[in-house]
Order: sequence, then C-alpha cells, then structure tokens
Amino acid sequence: MKKSLVSFAAACIILLFFSCAGLPPERTDLPPSVPGDNPKSESLNLQPQRQEPMRPERPERPQPSEDIMGEGLVGSEKLTAFLLLNNSGADINFVDALSYLYVEEAAAEGVNHDTAFAQMCLETGFLRYGGLVTPDKNNFCGLGAIGPEQPGLAFPDPRTGVRAHIQHLKAYASTEPLNQALVDPRYQYVRRGSSPTIHGLTGTWAVDTAYSDKISGILKRLYDFAF
Repeated sequence: MKKSLVSFAAACIILLFFSCAGLPPERTDLPPSVPGDNPKSESLNLQPQRQEPMRPERPERPQPSEDIMGEGLVGSEKLTAFLLLNNSGADINFVDALSYLYVEEAAAEGVNHDTAFAQMCLETGFLRYGGLVTPDKNNFCGLGAIGPEQPGLAFPDPRTGVRAHIQHLKAYASTEPLNQALVDPRYQYVRRGSSPTIHGLTGTWAVDTAYSDKISGILKRLYDFAF
C-alpha cells in the first residue's frame, strides 16, 4: 500500500513539474527520429540561396542604314560631338544648332537625318569648306555648285539651307509630296524616287564615282562613335 502511494505521489510531482514548465512529458514509447523522416521539414529550405548577379545585356550596335528615307538613330548632341571630333576648330554653338536643325527638318519630311548629316559632312569637309561653296551661303550640300561660274546656291539662313538639302534628298528618294513649303530651287530637276538609297547619288548628285562610298564611310564612323 505504501509503495502504491509513493508511486502515485511521484507521478503527481512529475506531472506538476511539466505542467508548470509548459512542456509535455517526454514520451519514451516513440522510435528515435531519423534525418529525412519529416518531408515537411525538408521542404523548408532555411539555407540562403546564392544568386548570380544580374548582368545587363549589352545592346548590339545598330548598322547604319543606306536608305535615304527613314528615321535617324543618332541624337543631335552626338552629331555635334562627332563633327567637332573631326573639326575641333568649328564653332560649337553653330554646330549644335545645325545638328538640331538636321534632326528637326529631316523628321518633318521623313528623311533619315543620319544620312543627311553624313552627306553634309562630306560636302562641307566637316564645315571646313575650301571648295566652291563658302560658309556664308548656308548651302550645306553643294546645291548648284558646278564650277567657278556657278559656285552654288545661297540661302538666307541655316534653317532654309538645311531644309533645301532635305527636300532635295527626298526628291531623289521618294515620290511622296513635300510636307513643308518648297525652298529648293533645283527640286524640279530631280527624277522623283530615282534613288531610294545613297548609292544612286553617285553620278547624279555628284560626278565622283566614289561619292556614295564616301557617305557610307562617314556613316560608319558616325555609328562607331555614337554606339
């Protein structure tokens, strides 16, 4: 009888201890745990995952288009920087304004301003001139420059000169009508749509047999610089 009372008292003490500690009594009838027995615990990946840093893709350098019509890709600031790179003596303010005019006037007629700007660089020697056309004429593409007796047309301001250049290019490349008032006196002499690309300008715009190749070369240098 005493042993039963002692055992009962011991059991009560043990239960009282675990209830006060907030812990259930340890069960001795369960088999020992084996790693991997609990699939739920395996699904919780508590170790930090190593992630490779994201590397931004390097955009592929575009190829310059030889089409006269289209959209230019080089912004006016880079057009300015490119010309100054090839002629450090040019007036930066004038070049900056001229670059903007080429972008704006070309967009008004759907002409690729990259192509028009490259042609201007060729015709003026990157604004060094030195040929029949002089800077005061605002003639950036040699319009009407045939010889000493015909040194080229003159325009009242740079915008009109750029607009005449763009209109003359559009006359070669497209049969679409002009979107702005005609300022090119030689527009009527061009066979409309006869040269969609710069390759048709050789022998028509200029007698130089390498004329279109020279424009292509400047375009490539421009894209190498800009992109």
